[in-house]
Amino acid sequence: MKDARLVAFGQKVREIRKSKELSQEALADIAGVDRSYMGHIERGEKNITLTKIYQIAEALNINASELLED
Repeated sequence: MKDARLVAFGQKVREIRKSKELSQEALADIAGVDRSYMGHIERGEKNITLTKIYQIAEALNINASELLED
């Protein structure tokens, strides 16, 4: 069973990515992660590091805290 917090985080990443009209591949490239890894993040399948959270936030041009808000 997936951790609901990871799923919520992934959904937030996907929601913001789509609002910025970025493909998953484009976001992964900007954030410096593999596209398939980004897919795992968005599906709540990976418990990522704080470093990755900051990389994703910077790629989305937002504060990292925005990815953790409910």
